[in-house]
Amino acid sequence: MQHLDTLIYAGWIIPVEPENVVYEQHALAIQDGRIIAVLPSSEAVRYFSARITYRLTTHLLIPGLINTHTHAAMNLLRGFADDMPLNEWLKDRIWPAEQTHVDREFVADGTKLAIAEMLRGGVTCFNDMYFFPDVVGEIVDQVGLRATLGMILLDFPTIWAKDANEYLKKGRQVYETYRDHPLIQTALAPHAPYSVSDESLKLAKAMADELELPIHIHVHETASEVEEAVEKQGERPLAHLEKLGLLSPQFMAVHATQLKNDEINLLAEKGVHVIHCPESNLKLASGICPITKLQKAGINVALGTDGAASNDDLDLLGEMRTAALLAKGFSKDARSIPAATALRMATLNGAKASGIDHVTGSFVPGKSADVVAIDMVDIETQPIYNPLSQLIYTVGRDKVTDVWVAGKHLLKSRTLTSLDIHDIKAKTYLWRDKILSTSSIANGETP
Repeated sequence: MQHLDTLIYAGWIIPVEPENVVYEQHALAIQDGRIIAVLPSSEAVRYFSARITYRLTTHLLIPGLINTHTHAAMNLLRGFADDMPLNEWLKDRIWPAEQTHVDREFVADGTKLAIAEMLRGGVTCFNDMYFFPDVVGEIVDQVGLRATLGMILLDFPTIWAKDANEYLKKGRQVYETYRDHPLIQTALAPHAPYSVSDESLKLAKAMADELELPIHIHVHETASEVEEAVEKQGERPLAHLEKLGLLSPQFMAVHATQLKNDEINLLAEKGVHVIHCPESNLKLASGICPITKLQKAGINVALGTDGAASNDDLDLLGEMRTAALLAKGFSKDARSIPAATALRMATLNGAKASGIDHVTGSFVPGKSADVVAIDMVDIETQPIYNPLSQLIYTVGRDKVTDVWVAGKHLLKSRTLTSLDIHDIKAKTYLWRDKILSTSSIANGETP
């Protein structure tokens, strides 16, 4: 009998690989933070003993969810500017608020708030784009989560950097700090084609090529963005990015709500990953990403929540449901984005887009033990005929009871083990009061 670190017995296990498979009464064997085996519980009893054994007989186990597009610290701006179109929301409310309040402390406190929320919703990895990625990295390292730190790039000065050279210089320092970290990687994160010049994009591409890093960027988010690009440059943003040589299997196109058929073919040809943020797109009335067409073209589509300032939550379980339902309604085909595909978008597809599908995203022996346990016993999830369908169309994030990252138990019976939730709440209240005291909405005014 082999002795392990951890053995988790569960009512059901969905491995993601193979796809559309549910194992009933199975166990997950974990050693040194990695998956050793997925096997029937009756066999696990015979073959393994463990230092710690969990008997979660009413639970469903899935691989950790991957939130492939976030602005984590913006959790402190949740609900600050609602019911506005993107341009007005961003330029009139969000950017001025950030200019006034964002600093290292804001990013640290906002990121802790976001991570606490994500862990309690089963997210084990997030792909971030925000200021002070070095601070985000420090928090992620302390908590024990997995993350991709976006090295932000803009063409105007902010508290993080004054110009493109400084943005990239600081980004390189972040890369050097985390290049060998087991849970943290980095990506170039130019904000968007309309906020980053061609020269800066070329510099970002050169750095990405040199360091073999992904590029993570908002693109074709709204019709007005595309129209403005055509007016100024004589072509649509994706065509322009292709001329600059950016489109590749290391390119993550976030939002992509405005796509023509020839652009979908271009994305497929170049191996580009599309990051779908359905709830943010709906709330900002940005448009609908045609994910059914994208998947039929063979394009890898992953899921992101965007920031809590535009969503207003980081609930990837809810995002899966929205993505599946929206695709069915948009395509007028009930078979579009079935439950298994929705789960894959939030796990293995996100890992693939981030270049870590050899590490996480499915329960394959040798991969990291990034595990989420969801209690299926409550009345809201009964009766259970198909646990996979129930996961996508019924389960709320309040049913997530336990989360492990690389075998480390970060959420235990709904309690965070590496974050002080009372401290997070206290600091969040202080930020709310500070932001309200300097904002016109404190008096019910419109900007």
